Amino acid sequence: MPTPRFSLFETVLGQCAIAWSERGIVGVQLPEASAAATRARMLRDFPGAEEAPAPEAVQAAIARIVALLRGERDAQGRLDDLRSVELDMSAVSSFRRRVYAATRAIPPGRTMSYGELAAQLGEPGAARAVGHALGTNPFAPVVPCHRVLAAGGRSGGFSAEGGVVTKLRMLQIEGARFGEAPGLFDAGPE
Repeated sequence: MPTPRFSLFETVLGQCAIAWSERGIVGVQLPEASAAATRARMLRDFPGAEEAPAPEAVQAAIARIVALLRGERDAQGRLDDLRSVELDMSAVSSFRRRVYAATRAIPPGRTMSYGELAAQLGEPGAARAVGHALGTNPFAPVVPCHRVLAAGGRSGGFSAEGGVVTKLRMLQIEGARFGEAPGLFDAGPE
């Protein structure tokens, strides 16, 4: 695989990064503690990668990611689900591809448990394997692993900087709901 290029970009969560090849996006990095740490993470994940201005298609993906993380909605009140952002998963195992595809189908503002996702994949005993695949997800938030929770609606882990706090913040931005119940962060009756 040719050496990818990467670029940093600003979001409401902080300085994110995106890496690409001629086949598509090979990685998206949520913010680390600083821009320098985000850059170092990209260089660790993609040894020899060069920092470069993003080409037009990658700029379009960046704009969509920034809008999602800001909670921007379209004229119909929907958040962009980023499903049409082209990813290069050539370095991803077939099981992880299936996990990532199923995760991408979870709409913004909705959640699913690791066990539900495993069952949906036809692997009902694979909740831990699903959790591991999402814990090493190289495409967050394009593959929205923050929408997958532990059993009983518990937050579970989150490997991005800030851990569960970042996960909950992303769900809050999306107005996450559990079924028809009020959103995770909606105020109760007064």
